[in-house]
Amino acid sequence: MGQRRIGQLGLLDAAVSRRTPRRAEVLDQIGRLLDWTAFERLLAVIPVAAKGEPSFPALMMFKVLLLQRWYGLSDPAMEAALFDRLSFQRFAGLSLDDETPDHSTIWRFRERLSKTGLIEQLFAELQRQLDAHGFLIKQGTLIDASMVTSAARRPRKQEGATSRVDPDARFGADNERRRFTFGYKMHVAVDQGTGLIRSGRLTSANIQDVSVAPDLLPPGAGTVYADRGYHSQSLRALLAQKGFGDGVMRRAHKSKPLTADEIARNHALVPLRSPVEAVFGTLKRSYGFARMRYFNAPRNLTAFLLACIAYNLRRSLKLSLA
Repeated sequence: MGQRRIGQLGLLDAAVSRRTPRRAEVLDQIGRLLDWTAFERLLAVIPVAAKGEPSFPALMMFKVLLLQRWYGLSDPAMEAALFDRLSFQRFAGLSLDDETPDHSTIWRFRERLSKTGLIEQLFAELQRQLDAHGFLIKQGTLIDASMVTSAARRPRKQEGATSRVDPDARFGADNERRRFTFGYKMHVAVDQGTGLIRSGRLTSANIQDVSVAPDLLPPGAGTVYADRGYHSQSLRALLAQKGFGDGVMRRAHKSKPLTADEIARNHALVPLRSPVEAVFGTLKRSYGFARMRYFNAPRNLTAFLLACIAYNLRRSLKLSLA
């Protein structure tokens, strides 16, 4: 079957367009930030329909997933909101005469997105466009990680360290308080000064922060700021090799306590690296990552990078209006 044609305006659309909005519509402003055709080309490989049905355009479905992240909606709630809200329809490229996808179509598209691995290419395309528009400063990069509990029940002691429901989740300890979390760990590299997420990784909770750092560092990172969990000779050597500044806090060892200069340096670095905590706070509070929603790593990675894309779009709009 062919693809559905959407967005053909009718009389109702013309009548609605004559209404003067009382305030600038955020979704309309976000819609004008990007060249969406580049995303459309990447998404063209994904069919978005059950067998025998006309397919919804993949770009429209991708925008629906972004709406879900911004407004914290489940698939059934997204189905209802897309049917009712004019601003949602306009952002997705739908006219009032168009059919809207049901919750199973939304679920199916997100599932195909996670299986194709396209989400990382979509995130990279966003970075390319943000860079081209001059949103990224690239003078410094804040790297950090944060635990997120699994959607599955925490295994009991007699059940072992893994879950049959969520086989990718693991137990991980907070480096400072030694509290154990069962689930995953979000890793981000954030542009200093703008708060934009330049790269993101998702691992099980038992993976050490410093082991992810080399893969997390974006091009042109500038000075890299990180807490004591990232202190290692190998990372310091990598930063020097790439020509990046070393803003990693130092960690004491039993045989080698910190010097007075190292303690003073750590204190000076705290306010420079601490803005990354606000990014995690927003992801957990506003984008639903106080707890994972899905039961395996590919689905959770897709949800995480969708949230990073949604976060960057809202943040870029704020920066453009400043």
